[in-house]
Order: sequence, then structure tokens, then C-alpha cells
Amino acid sequence: MLFLLVGLLGIILPRISLEENLGSVGRRMVGTIRSLQSLAMSTQKTVRLYIDIDRGVYWPMILDGNQEKVPIDAAWTTPLNLPAAIRFSDILAAQEKKASGRVDLSFYPTGRIDPATMHLVDARNNILAIAIEPVTGAIRMSDERIEPPRPLVILERVRPLLKTAAASP
Repeated sequence: MLFLLVGLLGIILPRISLEENLGSVGRRMVGTIRSLQSLAMSTQKTVRLYIDIDRGVYWPMILDGNQEKVPIDAAWTTPLNLPAAIRFSDILAAQEKKASGRVDLSFYPTGRIDPATMHLVDARNNILAIAIEPVTGAIRMSDERIEPPRPLVILERVRPLLKTAAASP
């Protein structure tokens, strides 16, 4: 009986981890995005999320005219940090992919969010992608990279067919 119990503990204990993993950090990031979307709609003011890729820090600010203000909620008074073992690999926002520096995402009173794709990486190089669809605000998470759609390429032989006929005199 004791042998069976030790065997079960040997299987279960390695799966229980006290440190945060990509999934929990991703769920927290999605929760942050949803909270900021709600905050923008309830205050009827644009909220901007600043993300410092290099330091793994992010914080929101409410745009009030020409000023930025810290949200009143105590949860937002200090910047949030990613766990030490997890970092931003890159973020695609405003059609620009950044692997370092600062990225800004805006949340509008209408519920719309700037389009963005974030890639988080852990110490073992596992990837978690978070993609934000701008119009619907839908958020998709994946354990694979999500690359932006490629621009439509029109073949040279098709181009003449797309031109409108010139007005004849």
C-alpha cells in the first residue's frame, strides 16, 4: 500500500508547480485586457496600456483630454510585472513588430481595442501567443506563434484585368 502511495505521489508532485507558468500568465494578461476594455467603456475615456518589453512591465493610463491619469482602482496604482521566468518575445501592434522597447495599446470607449499579437516565452522557450482582434475584441491564445496575415499579392498578369476601362471620348 505504501509503495502505491509513493508511486502516485511521484507522478502527481512534479505536475504541481508553485511557480507561474505560461498558461496562468496568459490568462492573467487576457484578464487585464478585458478589464481595461471594460474600464474604457465604463469611464467613456480611452485607456492606454503601456508595455515595456525589455523589463517585462506593463501599466495602464486613462487619457483625459491632453493628460494621462492613473486609474482610480488600487489594482492599477503600480505597474504589473511578468514573472522572472517569463518574458515578452515580441509584440506586433500598429503594423509594427517590436522585440524591444515600449509598445502602446489603446482601448476605446466603444469597446474597440487596437489590434495586437503578443508572444510570451518561458525559460524553456515554450511560446504562448495572444492575439487581439480589433473590432470584436475577441482574444485568441495559442501555444504556437501567430503571424500577421500577409498582404495580398496581385500577380502582374492579373493587374490589367483589375484596371477600369478608360472613358472613351
